[in-house]
Amino acid sequence: MFNEQKMSVVFDGSSLKAMQTQSHPAQTALSTQELSQEIKSFISGVDPVQGRKLSVREHARCAVRLLRSVPPCRAAVLEHLRGVYEEHVSTFLHSLETEGDASSGVSSNLEDIIQEVHGVLSEFIRLNPRAWAPLVSAWAVDLLGQLSSKHAGRRVAPHSSSLNELLQLWMSCAATRSLMEAYSQCLAAMLSWCPDACVDALLDTSVKHSPHFDWVVAHIGSAFPGTIISRVLACGLKDFCSHGVKDQGLLVEKGSRVPKIGSVVGILGHLAAHHSESIRKELLSMFQESLTPSTPLSPTSSSTSWESSPQLRRAAVPFLLQLAAMSPNLFGAVSAELVELLRPSLLLQLQALLQGLPREELDNMMGLAVHLISQSPSGGARVLRFLADTATPASVIISGPTPSPHEGVREGCDRLLQMLLLHLHKLVFNRSDGADSSPLNSASSQPQRVIPFLEELRSHVSQLCAETLRLERKRHLWLHQLLCLLSVYGGPSVATETFCQLLTQARNPEELALAWQLHTTLSSCMAGLIQAGVAHCVAQIHTHTLGPRQLRQLLLNLAAAIQSQEEGKRGAGGSQSSMAVQVGSAVSGHLHDFCALLLHGDAAVSHAAVRLLSCSPLPRTSSPAHLLLLSRAAVTHFFLSLQRRGEVGKVGRDGGQAYESVNYSVQLLSRFAAYSPLTLKAILQQLVEGALHRGNAGLFGGQIADMSGAPVASPSVTADLGASLLDINCRFGTTVNFSGSVWSVFHAGVIGKGLKVRTAAQVLDPSGVTQNIQTLLAVVVKCCSSSGFITSRSPSDPDELLPINAEAAKVVAVTLVENVCPDVANGELSWPPEEHARTTVERDIHIRRCFETHPVLFPLLHVVAAGRPALCYCSAVLRGLLATLLAHWEASREASSTDSPWHLQASCLLVSCMGEGQLLPPVLANVHEAFPLLTPFEVRLLLLAVWEYVRGNGPLPQKFVFNSDKGLFLRDFSRDGDVARYVAPIHSVLHKNIDRLGHLCWRFQL
Repeated sequence: MFNEQKMSVVFDGSSLKAMQTQSHPAQTALSTQELSQEIKSFISGVDPVQGRKLSVREHARCAVRLLRSVPPCRAAVLEHLRGVYEEHVSTFLHSLETEGDASSGVSSNLEDIIQEVHGVLSEFIRLNPRAWAPLVSAWAVDLLGQLSSKHAGRRVAPHSSSLNELLQLWMSCAATRSLMEAYSQCLAAMLSWCPDACVDALLDTSVKHSPHFDWVVAHIGSAFPGTIISRVLACGLKDFCSHGVKDQGLLVEKGSRVPKIGSVVGILGHLAAHHSESIRKELLSMFQESLTPSTPLSPTSSSTSWESSPQLRRAAVPFLLQLAAMSPNLFGAVSAELVELLRPSLLLQLQALLQGLPREELDNMMGLAVHLISQSPSGGARVLRFLADTATPASVIISGPTPSPHEGVREGCDRLLQMLLLHLHKLVFNRSDGADSSPLNSASSQPQRVIPFLEELRSHVSQLCAETLRLERKRHLWLHQLLCLLSVYGGPSVATETFCQLLTQARNPEELALAWQLHTTLSSCMAGLIQAGVAHCVAQIHTHTLGPRQLRQLLLNLAAAIQSQEEGKRGAGGSQSSMAVQVGSAVSGHLHDFCALLLHGDAAVSHAAVRLLSCSPLPRTSSPAHLLLLSRAAVTHFFLSLQRRGEVGKVGRDGGQAYESVNYSVQLLSRFAAYSPLTLKAILQQLVEGALHRGNAGLFGGQIADMSGAPVASPSVTADLGASLLDINCRFGTTVNFSGSVWSVFHAGVIGKGLKVRTAAQVLDPSGVTQNIQTLLAVVVKCCSSSGFITSRSPSDPDELLPINAEAAKVVAVTLVENVCPDVANGELSWPPEEHARTTVERDIHIRRCFETHPVLFPLLHVVAAGRPALCYCSAVLRGLLATLLAHWEASREASSTDSPWHLQASCLLVSCMGEGQLLPPVLANVHEAFPLLTPFEVRLLLLAVWEYVRGNGPLPQKFVFNSDKGLFLRDFSRDGDVARYVAPIHSVLHKNIDRLGHLCWRFQL
């Protein structure tokens, strides 16, 4: 087995004696003859005395005696002991496999020998570590590797991935436990002067026998975490450098060219479970130390430290990159803090290091860095922000404390960022197995490869959109391209979220254009993005996710997108016009969702909502419930906008938005009224009701009235009379409605307290009231003119208004009657004799008080009169008002009619409306021109003539005939008989006041 040359050193007496004295002074030295017999017996394996072959146990004891007595023969002895350990391990495993007692057969034969060997080696290492520790450590770790690999396939041996079970198995074996303890002792002894040799042996063995050797690495690493981590990295760096040096140039090779780097990855991977913090610190420390200028005169540096070698320092960064590429766990441990370390000073040092590398090697490193970033499971947003900030040109102001980077550093980050985008593009569009299918269409049928960088950015879509919309030079182009890739990768959900964020956060047309660019990019692989985006925005509105500012901006952007359709028609661009059509179509499907925002508490949101709805197209079909909901919201917003316009005018602020809101509201109502007969009727009814509502009456010069029509005194004006409203109602029996009978009850006051206090007329801004009335009339006229009932010809002049539709005017008329006098039957069109009006006194007074408190009623009557024959349906209201005017003029004792200004104005307006509605012939319709020049009695005579004519010629719609040439209903008064008998009182009054009425005589010619 062994030749004589290997053992020749034993006969050197002086060296033998010195070794014995130094290593084991307590051991009794053998005589020369005994030593010679032990050597011959060890070499031959035969007992020289008895001449028989030595047993395994006897041969092992002979080896131990030689190891104690002749240390120079340690190599041969240790080689022989390999077989002893192998025999013990085999017996141990066989005993386990046969389900016997693992210690019965082995203990009697070799375990005591194993313990004796372990004791001798432990004593040698303790007394002379420099001589014994390197040898024993290499022998022990190599033997452990051989034993682990050889017996890995045994039935009782767990799988190599089950480190805990493997460790439990091998540590229960005396042989492997002894080897592990010996190696641990050697490593502890060598830490202070030569740890690299011990760690090198561990790495070499790990390369040869991995993964069966991993349990050894795990145990040693747990016992010496700090030492193993730092020394494993240092040894791995040296081995990486030695395999990568060629012609004085550092080359970054693949993992196959650097054998030990795989073992380094494996060892650190095992330790990461319990010592990740130590690994992170060591990796970051190596990165920083490699870029820090070396200090060779530093007393802490040793000749064997990698920091003192310029070649190793240059190789540290490529080594760490390669290490991170092979182990995502290691890269994830340092990626979070790596960006924080890259300060300007460190970046300059890194640039100086990379400038000395060949072009090919630099490209390899950049590609490896791009691969690492794309596979980074965390910290992607931080890395992206760092790259974008550093690569942004110096002329762009960067938010935050980041200083302007060096030009070389900026160019490097610029190139790295572009390479990253290109790499992500390849990954996104080639990540499925099918080459012909698009990423989105194949997502449901083929498994997709996960891109950790984009996966992590999915939760940062809002921040990415905000950064993109800053429109910084080059920066927003990078981020917009990244958003497109992220949308394709994440599928419809991420694309919809991105599009919605851009719509919500864009503040001007330039920023809004980025949303259209995103749609253009994704339109080839994703259909229905705009519809899905608008639906997502509506969902956010319902969940109150958006704040008032974001909600307002979203509505304004949608409105701007729809309005761009008109620009597209004028030649601005076909694609933009197409997108505007899609946005309009999507918004029209959610009008019932957006209409609720018309009543938002924030005036800015309400203004944006009405702007959007006023320009958005209406759906082809819609449910009646949605139509009524939208009509009510639109009408309510109209009155709110009038109130806001008045408030702005009082304060004296710039009311541009308030005036725009009114105009948009008028446009919305007119467009929506033309949508269908249902919406027309609903809007007109609600407009009339809203104008007469007590909350809006003040807008049109009206006053709040009680049930009887009398103005209600405010609490500050009404004196405390000490009366109870409940007592008054009980005494007067007002719980019963006696309207229309002789038992009508009038609340004129309280007995003993005098008449009721009349409310002082509220002083209103005449210009504001006039403006509000004109706005109301404008929207009513537009609704009545734009209704779908019109079938007549269009006006030749574009500026000429369309005629008021009769059906629309009828809706206004009926609504007026219902609100002014609810108890009037629809069939009350004919007029009774004047003396019979006393039976409806209370109702007539109520009608008169309504006209007093609501000045807007007369303008609305004029609108009704223009839509002939709609005024016929207001017959009861006209009759009641005229009856009260006749009673007033009959009882008046004033010298002139001008002494009763309201009654004079009401009389003139009433006759004018009846003439406009062709309830009166022209000769009677002109009598109101003479009222201001007459006495009250004469005014009564003329009004009485009007009453008699209407009584004799009832205001019936059947008397009107449609004129197709004019597109109006007209009345032929020649069929009503002789009008002369009704004109006689008029001529009498003219003759009596010829000096004042002479210029009006031609107006009353038959």
